[in-house]
Amino acid sequence: MRITVFGATGSVGRRVVTEAIERGHHVTAVARDAARFAELPAAATARTGNAANADDVAALSAGQDLVISTTRPAPGSERDLVTTAEALLDGLARTGVRLLLVGGAGSLIVPDTGCHLVDDPRYMPAAYRDIALACGDQLEVCRTDTAVDWTYLSPPAQLEPGERTGHFRLGGDELLVDAAGHSRISLADLAVALLDEAETPRHSRTRFTAAY
Repeated sequence: MRITVFGATGSVGRRVVTEAIERGHHVTAVARDAARFAELPAAATARTGNAANADDVAALSAGQDLVISTTRPAPGSERDLVTTAEALLDGLARTGVRLLLVGGAGSLIVPDTGCHLVDDPRYMPAAYRDIALACGDQLEVCRTDTAVDWTYLSPPAQLEPGERTGHFRLGGDELLVDAAGHSRISLADLAVALLDEAETPRHSRTRFTAAY
């Protein structure tokens, strides 16, 4: 496939670019800062662009099979997640290209309480509450869209560096936890889950999650 990745130099984006290239896909890796292109695999086509600009999204998705967005705002700019989702959907409505959006875990339902993760201090440190709430609104922007074939991936409570195992569980709107109550996945395995969905779509216009 021909895949455009926005946020390609971030912690998730770099793994996604690498995973896609290793699977034989042609990747256009997009970042706002060209100085960070050195962090990308040599096989990627590096382009500057901004996922929050609908014109950039339209231009960089034209002729592609898929757009993946893994962007994250700076602290204090959490609401940018919402405007970026709107720009992505606007730009992709012009080109008809599918969207895979890596979002947040805050709107997942905690199985033992039925509340949202953002309201559960066991999983949500206070410092991350603002971005978790913004991610919930980001998901709602997708859910109200009817023009784009989108998929939203919520990571589990913990997303951290680690090995690529290729073994994890998939879920829907409920937080996945193990027998000890932990909810986690490595960045590398989140990229695997994302590329699996890219290659074999199973969650069109809905949200899914992945965890060990």
